[in-house]
Amino acid sequence: MYSFYVPGVAPINFHRNDPVEIKAVKLTSSRTQLPYEYYSLPFCQPSKITYKAENLGEVLRGDRIVNTPFQVSMNVEKKCEVLCNLPNKPVTLTVEQSKLIAERIREDYYVHLIADNLPVATRLEFYSNREEEEKKKEKDVQFEHGYRLGFMDGNKFYLHNHLSFILYYHREDVEESQEHTYRVVRFEVIPQSIKLEDLKADEKSMCTLPEATGSAPQEIDPTKENQLLFTYSVHWEESDIKWASRWDTYLTMSDVQIHWFSIINSVVVVFFLSGILSMIIIRTLRKDIANYNKEDDIEDTMEESGWKLVHGDVFRPPQYPMILSSLLGSGIQLFCMILIVIFVAMLGMLSPSSRGALMTTACFLFMFMGVFGGFFAGRLYRTLKGHRWKKGAFCVSLGCSVLFIQQPYDNPVRTNQIPRQIPEQRWYMNKFVGILMAGILPFGAMFIELFFIFSAIWENQFYYLFGFLFLVFIILVVSCSQISIVMVYFQLCAEDYRWWWRTFLVSGGSAFYVLIYAVFYFVNKLDIVEFIPSLLYFGYTALMVLSFWLLTGTIGFYAAYMFVRKIYAAVKID
Repeated sequence: MYSFYVPGVAPINFHRNDPVEIKAVKLTSSRTQLPYEYYSLPFCQPSKITYKAENLGEVLRGDRIVNTPFQVSMNVEKKCEVLCNLPNKPVTLTVEQSKLIAERIREDYYVHLIADNLPVATRLEFYSNREEEEKKKEKDVQFEHGYRLGFMDGNKFYLHNHLSFILYYHREDVEESQEHTYRVVRFEVIPQSIKLEDLKADEKSMCTLPEATGSAPQEIDPTKENQLLFTYSVHWEESDIKWASRWDTYLTMSDVQIHWFSIINSVVVVFFLSGILSMIIIRTLRKDIANYNKEDDIEDTMEESGWKLVHGDVFRPPQYPMILSSLLGSGIQLFCMILIVIFVAMLGMLSPSSRGALMTTACFLFMFMGVFGGFFAGRLYRTLKGHRWKKGAFCVSLGCSVLFIQQPYDNPVRTNQIPRQIPEQRWYMNKFVGILMAGILPFGAMFIELFFIFSAIWENQFYYLFGFLFLVFIILVVSCSQISIVMVYFQLCAEDYRWWWRTFLVSGGSAFYVLIYAVFYFVNKLDIVEFIPSLLYFGYTALMVLSFWLLTGTIGFYAAYMFVRKIYAAVKID
């Protein structure tokens, strides 16, 4: 994987003994989904607390980047040091503070720190399911973002009060007469829980760690005051990793094969749909147009059936044209924003090293893309014979009312004054059946990628495989367009010309399956049991499902609209 950094994210060169600032970001838990700032818990504080100025994306993510009292210098080892600068005087936690820490440990909270803008990670080593001989040779290594605040053993709570920092540096090539410069390329931590009596501190704030076999963990009793020491150690290691590749450790996914399987699966679905669509267009549609255009066979013309019969009603404006136009305008707004964000992120220009850049870009693009949303909504509203311009401009929140004076679309056939009677429809032409049928294929083309997106959102993981996501997005657009064309063709053949709303609803049917998957993910993957986190999860999920419905419904609608205009322009209408 190659990294690309935008201008402004420049490397910092350190000399030996230069300070490397350790900052705290927040506390997170996948069980509660509620982030807290670092000093919401009684950690050791510096003499002056300074919060970093944050961008919109960092604020929306709940980041509160603040300085900490950790004293770390480039390439300078520290065996063990007391953090609060109180030698031989432990920190005393009140009953309220002890209860709070115990509660956060029970809720499985993680602490997130950064050094030189690089997040701290906990190394996890394990053996994979390989042969016994290979197990002895090699371990699989993964990294957990942040470190656990503590752990539980039975009904007892233990706090990780000692942090062993392992920082990796890359030595930069310089001329012989110049002093070596270093760059931080990895930031790891080994959290430990060490009982107060086992930590021996002197008057210079230096401490001695006990033997691993003879140490007891630091218990936090929530029913009384607790005394403990916060300590840390620093170890430096040289690394061959260059600065431009230092995020690869955090962004490398161990399941790239699953992503390729997702892509292949999606391509198969698209080819399947393409085959159906080709059969309809090449065999059926051409035959229909050829029969409809025969002028010498009067009897066949009199007995014509199918989609040509509704040519006088197919472009009849639907009910609630303003609402439909507004929803489609919002869908265009979302489509433009998502397309640009994914494409730019695929080029590496929204790297996680630029904190909050992805969300900030998405918010501003969504606002600016309202111009296009207003344009398409206004033009469609004009096509549907709408005249309430002021109310229409208000419905499209970011669209300018000027855009409603655009020329309407030119439909290839005229609309009759008297509506045609619609024959009784078969059960499988019901709109709810259509939603279930049309939604399953686009959802099947992208549901594997949806798992990784949900993991990034709800389990505090990094998602950076935007190349895969861009391909899946293109496949989603193609599959939604194809299934929408197939469904509207069947509907018109059944002599039902009320396709405007139906196409929009049916094309967004995959959003229903996204909702079902979100419920499945909540039950099987997350450990959320409380009301507020559950409300937060389903509230955000509802917004995501609504946005996905607008997106896919808009894609399908415009694909069907172009298809309908094309086929009716190809036949001769008396």
